[in-house]
Amino acid sequence: MPAPRLAWLPLLTGLVLAEVIDELTGIEAAVKWPNDLLVGPARAKCAGVLAEVVSVQPEPAVVVGVGLNVSHRRDELATGPGGLTATSLAVEGMTSVSREQVAVAFLRHLATAEAQWRQAAGDPVASGLQTAFRQVCATVGQQVRVELPNGGALHGTAVDVDADGRLVIREASGALVPVSAGDVVHVRPVG
Repeated sequence: MPAPRLAWLPLLTGLVLAEVIDELTGIEAAVKWPNDLLVGPARAKCAGVLAEVVSVQPEPAVVVGVGLNVSHRRDELATGPGGLTATSLAVEGMTSVSREQVAVAFLRHLATAEAQWRQAAGDPVASGLQTAFRQVCATVGQQVRVELPNGGALHGTAVDVDADGRLVIREASGALVPVSAGDVVHVRPVG
């Protein structure tokens, strides 16, 4: 697998998680680029995906972790910036779905999706991953503020996820800026 294509692994994981939650529960799920699962009409955060490249021989490996709120009650969930509260499958009305059901369905679907992506040598276009991710990405089309790792910020409209898995932002000037890392905030209209 070419190293640059490993950036797609957390996006693949988020895509699979959104599809599994939608299939198992009927709750509409979407992904906030790059790593948050949003569910329900309010599109509240229900899960996060983290990935880290680790050095092992003969090639590096990627460790992916998923944290999904399944049975948390509303009072057990954290309140985030701006008073936005996380949610869980139970809060969204899905109390009949167990952690085991979600884990089994997720791991089976992830194994299949990862194998298809790997068979295409990690090519997000040839594997269909880029198209599928765009369909579940709640960030594309949104006004966003991206807090960059260097401390700066970028403002504009998220217009795409490119073939390298980067979020493409159109600034007010019309310039297109690809972002590979940053904390994305969906800017809500005032009024």
